[in-house]
Amino acid sequence: MVDITGGGGECGSAFPAGVSRKQAYFSGMLMKNPGIPIFLSVFLVTLFVTADIFTRWVDVSSITAQFCQKDILPFENSETTNNSTPESCPEYFRWINEDLKPWKHTGITNEMVKKAREKAHFRLIIIDGRLYMEKYGYVFQTRDVFTIWGILQLLELYPGKVPDLDLMFTCHDWPLVRKSSYHDNTSVIPPLFHYCGDDLTYDIVFPDWSPEVNILPWVKLSKELEEGNQRQKWMEREPFAYWKGNTRTGRARKDLAKCNSNDKHEWNARIHHLDWKKGFNDTDLASQCTHRYKIYVEGNTWSVSEKYILACDSMSLVVTPHYYDFFSRGLIPTVHYWPINEKNKCSSIKFAVDWGNKNTDKAQEIGRRGSEFVKKELQMNLVYDYMLHLLTEYSKLFKYRPVITKNAVEVCSCLGKDMVKEYKELSKVKAPSQASPCTMHPPYDDHQLQALQNLKLNLIKQVEFWEATRHD
Repeated sequence: MVDITGGGGECGSAFPAGVSRKQAYFSGMLMKNPGIPIFLSVFLVTLFVTADIFTRWVDVSSITAQFCQKDILPFENSETTNNSTPESCPEYFRWINEDLKPWKHTGITNEMVKKAREKAHFRLIIIDGRLYMEKYGYVFQTRDVFTIWGILQLLELYPGKVPDLDLMFTCHDWPLVRKSSYHDNTSVIPPLFHYCGDDLTYDIVFPDWSPEVNILPWVKLSKELEEGNQRQKWMEREPFAYWKGNTRTGRARKDLAKCNSNDKHEWNARIHHLDWKKGFNDTDLASQCTHRYKIYVEGNTWSVSEKYILACDSMSLVVTPHYYDFFSRGLIPTVHYWPINEKNKCSSIKFAVDWGNKNTDKAQEIGRRGSEFVKKELQMNLVYDYMLHLLTEYSKLFKYRPVITKNAVEVCSCLGKDMVKEYKELSKVKAPSQASPCTMHPPYDDHQLQALQNLKLNLIKQVEFWEATRHD
């Protein structure tokens, strides 16, 4: 589906809406100055109608997106206008502001976005609620297909609320915009969207809910995981730590494979290698809630498996992570999961399992809180809300007006075929939301952010002290 004839149109509105907006403005001005002759008001309205027509076909990149925001529908509906209040967003939404902070003072220019093309797989442009794309390179599996599909569903869920914008997206495992490359010149940092980030990069983290390696879409899988979680009570599960996956992706997983129990050592771990090349038999995630403890370990970078592991009511054992996705910064050690020391994985896992089996009430509580986090704070509607708030805050930074580029093609809501068709049908938005998006909390201030980081660090150090002293 190709449609690039609308370049340079008014942000978020058709031509008649633009006219009425300017008419309203000048009507207000005339009311404040009743002595102005009527013919002058007619002349001014005519002048701006003409100007509106011509600006639809000229380069208006020097105009900031500040003027476009008026066209985005407010976050309210019949429910909120009847004195009801939208629910508050989960705490992890506050990280949106932290991810966009590098551009807080400089704004985002067209040159910055073009610079990000060097590392991007595709470019997405949203104009008047329609999605356009330029594709630059091959993408692993179906990451691009379902990422773009997710944004199409966002447009269906919140029609008129997604602002005009222009972004570059990479689908690699690794975050790419390294801070060290912009140490002396922060005015040219390229804004690049990605699935994960770390402390050494500027990548903007966007939700990844795409189905890969035979994993169902989150909207369906989350329900199956909840059902699977009920099949076996916690005390009836195997009293060991369980992990299944590809042990050849990433150093941490190769080391984890050494923690499998053998004749010499009982590390309380049950590690199962899964070779994707041999197919996906016995990979049903909903049937894997069979152990009291489940291990999360990164692969090449972050892994989409974290939410599946947390959802099992098992106490999640998280090997020291170096990357974060959109929600994981909202997790608190010893509250939602148990931290595992990456330098001593095997002995750390053994201690965690021994501690949990001696303190079953506490271990179950940690597992329960992790599952509750997934159940309540990762509902699909909240994932869409995160996408909406992120894209809205991103668009506010623009120093130019997005236009449809000459090589962009409009993205259709085509279902495709085979597995892609099946998964799109399962995740398709049925109708616009009748509820407003959640309301974001204010950004962290420096004191709050430091306090949160100190809390996490101190809780991890407490567990390390227990391990060193064999505290029960």
